[in-house]
Amino acid sequence: MSQSQSYATILAEERRGGLRHAALVATVVAICVAALWITGFFDGRRFAEGLPALGQLGSEMVPPDFSRWQHWLRPLLDTLAMSIAGTALAVVISLPLAILAAPNTSPNPLVYQFTRTILAFLRSIPEIILGVIFVAAVGFGALPGVLALALHSVGMVGKFYAEAIEHVDPKPLEAARAAGATRMQVITHAVLPQVFPQLADITLYRWEYHFRASAVLGIVGAGGIGFELMAALRLIAYDQVSAILLSILACVVVVDALGARLRKALK
Repeated sequence: MSQSQSYATILAEERRGGLRHAALVATVVAICVAALWITGFFDGRRFAEGLPALGQLGSEMVPPDFSRWQHWLRPLLDTLAMSIAGTALAVVISLPLAILAAPNTSPNPLVYQFTRTILAFLRSIPEIILGVIFVAAVGFGALPGVLALALHSVGMVGKFYAEAIEHVDPKPLEAARAAGATRMQVITHAVLPQVFPQLADITLYRWEYHFRASAVLGIVGAGGIGFELMAALRLIAYDQVSAILLSILACVVVVDALGARLRKALK
């Protein structure tokens, strides 16, 4: 094959690749537009009818009423405690499951598939549904919120942990096995040191998410600031609703900043 023919072949292959990518992008865009249409996003009449109500609601939320701020301190502390406890419990459960769900550390394919199925099942149930279930089981308060956050996050955190473990450099694992290390020694000396930064990042991101999710779980009776938010909504005290939302926003900013500092310190 001549040089000009080889160039032509390369250009033709690049054009085919470009067409495939363009077709994929067009398909994704078409699916997104169809989803927006099905959900009524392009119904201008509904937006036009809803704008006055939205404006009225906004006017009732301004100015925010912080007169009950002292009553919100304990619920905010409960929300923070729920996020930390839920994250800690999720990590304790997720790490051994992730080791079983990673193909390079799982003892056999059956255990691998079974563990993956458990993780998929746990992350398929929303936190708010788990919150309702645990409120019915153990009563109102922060405990059902912690259990709901932890169990749902096991499905997510375990999956991310397993993917991090799956992509470790295999050479240290092979060297440890060749030296006669046990399975646990391979994991503790060859796997975990490689993935610790990724696991720390995943854990901190999940903690930041848990704080926001804890505020929502309070709406179903799982304690925290969400309970106060729901009470204000029921009383149609929208000025207090806006104040609570601003308080949650301030706490989220602090938690995000603290998480960023911890990630930097752990690198």
